[in-house]
Amino acid sequence: MYYLAIIGGGPAGYTAAELAKKAGKEVVLFEQTALGGTCLNVGCIPTKSLLYGAKQYYNATHAQRYGVTAENVSYDFAAMQKRKTIVVRKLVAGIRQRLQGVTIVNGAATVVSRTDECVSIACGEQTYEAENLLICTGSTNFVPPIPGIQNNPAVWNSTDALNAGELPKSVIIVGGGVIGMEFATLYSALGIPVTIIEALPRILSTLDESISDYLTAAYTKRGVNILTSTTVEAIEGQRLMANGEWYEADKILVCVGRRANIQGLEALTDLEYNRGAIAVDDFMRTNLPNVYAAGDVTGKIMLAHVASRQAEVAVGRMLKQIPVQRIAYNAIPSVVYTYPEVASVGISENALEGCEAVQLPMTYSGRFVAENEGETGMCKLVVNTKSQTIMGVHLVGNPSSEFIAAASFAVRMGYTLPEFRQVVFPHPTVSEILRETVNEIQ
Repeated sequence: MYYLAIIGGGPAGYTAAELAKKAGKEVVLFEQTALGGTCLNVGCIPTKSLLYGAKQYYNATHAQRYGVTAENVSYDFAAMQKRKTIVVRKLVAGIRQRLQGVTIVNGAATVVSRTDECVSIACGEQTYEAENLLICTGSTNFVPPIPGIQNNPAVWNSTDALNAGELPKSVIIVGGGVIGMEFATLYSALGIPVTIIEALPRILSTLDESISDYLTAAYTKRGVNILTSTTVEAIEGQRLMANGEWYEADKILVCVGRRANIQGLEALTDLEYNRGAIAVDDFMRTNLPNVYAAGDVTGKIMLAHVASRQAEVAVGRMLKQIPVQRIAYNAIPSVVYTYPEVASVGISENALEGCEAVQLPMTYSGRFVAENEGETGMCKLVVNTKSQTIMGVHLVGNPSSEFIAAASFAVRMGYTLPEFRQVVFPHPTVSEILRETVNEIQ
């Protein structure tokens, strides 16, 4: 009998397997497709690989801003796709190397039965038993109930788009969230006409309104057609009706969110759910004593780094490691790999009473000015007016993704403005914008 059985080999699953194995426990990991899950195979990594190629092309075609002349610039999308595949394979191999000593079973796993002492799992023609079960089954693309969306070759989801052999001639993106905006970045950088249709009043609605407004203006100027407060009513082939008007494109890319994947868990009849996701406590325990869950299937925050942290907490609790810290969901950083990049952590300006916000353009950073010709960017801090504690940080500008962790640390540790002013930032770096913005607050 194994100590731990894990269903799902994504960031939560492989992180948990590695930790439990290091603790000397016998672990079996079930993965239906490939190690790395959605993030590595059809999500974060392949998207960023293609985006990086597109950004190189975009920068080359705008190199004159930096005194560089580049003539006859072109791109090879097939070569971009080939490089993406190589990157993914390399990282998958790295995960497999880290999981030496873990029993890896390829196939769809199904829970057969459970008692407080043992969980039985079937995969293929074999059955496996373990003392504990960690469910890391991830999420799948949500398909909205739009007439004409099913079995339509003109309609793509994000996986279809990533695996496409050639670029569309034009694209309508349904959904102006993180996934939709990253694909809009990819296609627009490569010269593909893009229309974004978003049902809510603004794109990236979960982020600070200032970020949404900034990117809307930037992408509109770039030629991207952004339609907000617009509801898709029907799809016919390559045509789409929204708010009573017809729009047409070579491909219609639907990116309206993801839903927890709970297939294979039917035998856990007493397992509690919350809005279609597995309900867990602060230590990733379900209502069943020896069943835990981590990652997208919990419906908390569907990000790879959250999944990894949840796995750490779950394994720590199983092993009764002291102390086992709760996850600080208020300090989870998020990044949108648009151009310019967006990064944020903590609350938005209007999310909590008793807070004030101050913002500066990124041009207060010397390095930002040197490397981002024609851009202004933005850094906004949200501060509790009474305690002077930093509650949120919101950034637009390259490379925000690389220093949002500093802001996340400040929010996580409850830094006050006087405490943060003692932090020394290297000069010249774009990260200095954090200090500059803090110094604006009296």
